[in-house]
Amino acid sequence: MEITYREARPGDAQALLEFLKAVGGESDNLTFGSEGLPFSAEQEEAFLESRQNSPHSRILLALDGDQIVGNATLDGSDNPRFRHRYSFAITVRKSHWGRQIGSGLMERQIAFAKKAGAEVIGLEVRSDNDRAIALYRKFGFEKYGTYPKFFKINGEYFDIDYMNLYL
Repeated sequence: MEITYREARPGDAQALLEFLKAVGGESDNLTFGSEGLPFSAEQEEAFLESRQNSPHSRILLALDGDQIVGNATLDGSDNPRFRHRYSFAITVRKSHWGRQIGSGLMERQIAFAKKAGAEVIGLEVRSDNDRAIALYRKFGFEKYGTYPKFFKINGEYFDIDYMNLYL
């Protein structure tokens, strides 16, 4: 099936929360596990509505039919001192890795950020997540630092790298 992309809407709240639980259980690369995010469907709906009306933030979904298989969040600020920089997060269902969905989400979110006036897009990635790091480098992101022992998962520490894309 063909992958389609669209902005998340408030009505996607429950499906998005279920998606996040699923991807959280598929790898240890995210800031949450199979428990997903600690939000009710109503809270997620309100969050999606706030993002939908923001000129500086957007949550983009990748859909395989009507199933969410990827999402990318881009957050900017209304604060004039921070308006030039955005933060980025992305995840794709493991069953859909290698199908260029990450690239599709990246391309669309970078284009949105440029149009919104972003100058810098920043992200955090587990230092051993070679697949994600390769994707970010493909789009021009550069590593500028490491946070040692950022994650502690099952008693084991993992570092993250900070990366920026300068537009």
